[in-house]
Amino acid sequence: MKPLPLRMPLQCLGLSVLAALAACSKSNPPSPAPPQVAVAKVHTQTVPLMRQLVGRLSPYYSANVTARVSGVLLKRVYKEGGEVRQGQMLFEIDPTFYKTQLDNDLALLAEDQATYVNDRITAERNRKLLPVGSVSQQTVDNSDAAERSALAKVKADQATVQSARVNLDYTRVSSPINGIAGQQLVTEGAVVGTSTSDSGASGTLLTTVQQIDPAYVNFTISAADLITLRQAQSSGAVALAQPDKTTVQIRLPDGSRYGRAGTLDFSDIAVNAATGAVNLRALVPNPQGELLPGMYLTLTVNLGQQNNVILVPQQALQSDTIGAYLLAVGPDGKVVRKDVTAANSDGTNWIVTSGLADGDQVMVSGLQSVHEGQAVKASDWQPPAAASAASAASAPPMAGAAGNAQ
Repeated sequence: MKPLPLRMPLQCLGLSVLAALAACSKSNPPSPAPPQVAVAKVHTQTVPLMRQLVGRLSPYYSANVTARVSGVLLKRVYKEGGEVRQGQMLFEIDPTFYKTQLDNDLALLAEDQATYVNDRITAERNRKLLPVGSVSQQTVDNSDAAERSALAKVKADQATVQSARVNLDYTRVSSPINGIAGQQLVTEGAVVGTSTSDSGASGTLLTTVQQIDPAYVNFTISAADLITLRQAQSSGAVALAQPDKTTVQIRLPDGSRYGRAGTLDFSDIAVNAATGAVNLRALVPNPQGELLPGMYLTLTVNLGQQNNVILVPQQALQSDTIGAYLLAVGPDGKVVRKDVTAANSDGTNWIVTSGLADGDQVMVSGLQSVHEGQAVKASDWQPPAAASAASAASAPPMAGAAGNAQ
């Protein structure tokens, strides 16, 4: 048998080496690139201390228009739901009886005044005759007493006349304040009057006048929340505003924002035993009458300012069974979990009061593709408004615009 050529084993050896190298390359692929994430560098700052509450509107003034004398209601002389002025006549009660009473009292006054004049002249004459002995002292004393009695009766008659005039004026029922007059509660022809009870005199309610410019907004804050705020103020974390500096921004029932801010003007000194809350009240301008009494509103109350807090975009905050947390990129480029406290928001940002440090790089986008301890490649996050502006600036001009430019 002839020996095999030497070149054949060499070829087989080369093929074996190549196969081994190929197998090694398949078992150890190159490492993937770290995922791309967008981060926002955060800083401590001072932000307004806001609370979202619910309030109810009430009029600045509300006055009941009642009958102060008895009689038949003749007519209504105002437009229901219209604006009225203080002293403007709203209703008329039949004045016939009160005119007659006034005329009778005036007649009695005139009679007693005539009697007083006669008694005064007689007393003066007797006082002149006394020194010459024409009249006795007893006669002078009697004439003086008659004069004083007649004067007292005249004064009593004058008071009666004044009372009759007042009752006659009460037949013209007028508005006690400026405001909006409500619906008529008693129709023409009905008998209205007054009554007296242990609590005082009361009359038939005819309508109500309310002044709604400005208007009050009544709302409450829980006693526990108020204690927390005051404790935070003591520690320096919160600076509460003075009551006259506490502003209230309103959102109407349709969700739109009311154009004028109110100011806190009352804070109760006691906690309501039924609700466990403290009653507050704000005064809001209402020149156009948009705010109506009884309306429920959403309030944003600026109670002061929060010190040394951090704002983070809302999409960066996550939560699990442990609580709220953020993912941040550490100095080594790896993902770090930050457990935080964030109970309130400011616009599109969460207010973080603990758990972050000044200068931390918080992940805003790319959160779903990373995990704690993983190396990532970070880039600066652009807010939506800034990103839109940058895109618009870098976009090429439209063909029509280019043609016009040419």
